[in-house]
Parts: sequence; structure tokens; C-alpha cells
Amino acid sequence: MRRAALLLFALAAPLAAAAAPLPVLVEERARDHLGPQLPERAEFEIGFAGSPPSEAALIAEFWMDPASGRFVANAIDDVGGLHRVSGLASVMIPLPVPNRRLMPGDIVSAGDLTEMRLPQARLGPYAVIDPDGVIGMQVRRMLPEGRPVMVQSVMQPLVIERGDEVSISFTDGALRLKAPGRALSDAHRGQEVRIVNTSSNTTLTGIAAAEGIVEVSR
Repeated sequence: MRRAALLLFALAAPLAAAAAPLPVLVEERARDHLGPQLPERAEFEIGFAGSPPSEAALIAEFWMDPASGRFVANAIDDVGGLHRVSGLASVMIPLPVPNRRLMPGDIVSAGDLTEMRLPQARLGPYAVIDPDGVIGMQVRRMLPEGRPVMVQSVMQPLVIERGDEVSISFTDGALRLKAPGRALSDAHRGQEVRIVNTSSNTTLTGIAAAEGIVEVSR
């Protein structure tokens, strides 16, 4: 009875659109099924059990286990035929990994990285997926070649050391002022740092913006 209802649905449905590759249709349904929990850069590897049709006009029904990626679907071909298909929709994540061993204190450049695709199930919650989260960062713990980078293994680079001469930058709307200063502590990029304005001998706290530059707000 259920099969007959599906066939009637398929025959009544507008099938004017050309058939599409079955893996494409399954990926569309898998993305919809996983919704917001799917990482932005995620890709899919679709594998089928048996010998399903290579194309279909639509997928009438779709079931998927989010944990394993196993799915079952009812695919309708362009003449209304029903095909029960099943398989595995593996979520793959492209992520940056070092192409050589990087040691503590190294600054990571784009040339130090290559892209690798790994199953989402093999990645921990702290793996860095976006290359921007690695490039320009300073290595805190040794990064092995070909292994995912953990967020705790990199940090903003040290851009100011205690005793450095720095340029103090103050911006308030259109007003922009600069003054010479000296750092009273080390600071990584984006970190607070105490400085002394050597023109006025005033002690201030600012943000280490770049090498030798400290931004101060009122």
C-alpha cells in the first residue's frame, strides 16, 4: 500500500526537471537533515550499498542517522520508478595541517600548511578548521607534520617585549595622535600591555596591535 502511494505521488509530481546524479540529491538531503550542526566548510563522501541508479528525478523520503551517517532513501527516477537506496554519507572536513614539523616560537605562514580532508568523526572539538586560525599565529606546542592543529597549540605572536620602544597610537573619531613610549611588560598581539609615554612620563595601558605599536583608548 505504501509503495503504491509513493508511485502515485511520483507519477503526479512534476518531473519536467532533468534527472540529477543520485549522490548530489543525497548530499542535498543530508545537508538539510544535519542543518546548523554541519560545519560551514563541510564536504560529503557518498557511498551506496548495492547497485543503485546513477541518477534520479527526486528523493521522496529520506532517513539518516546523524551519528554514523548511514541513510536510507526512496529515489524516484524520471519515469516514476521507485528505488530504495541506502549507504553512508560521510561528513568530511577540509582543514589546514603542517607540511613540516613546527617548533614552539615559530610563526606559521601559509607556506607551512597544506590542506587535508578528514572525517568529522575523527576530529575533536578543538581542531582548527579555518586556515585563518593558524596563519600568522605563534606555535605554543610542537606541531607534527600532517596532524590537525589544536587551538591550544597556537597563540597570538609576541609583538612587544619589555623595554621595547613603541609607538603609542590614540584614535578618537577623526582625531589621531601618536607619541613615543616604552613597554613595561611583554605582550602578544591583542593583549593588554603597560607602557610609559616617554614624552609626558605617564603610565598607560593599551592593546598590543602589532610589532612596536600600542593602541590606547580613552
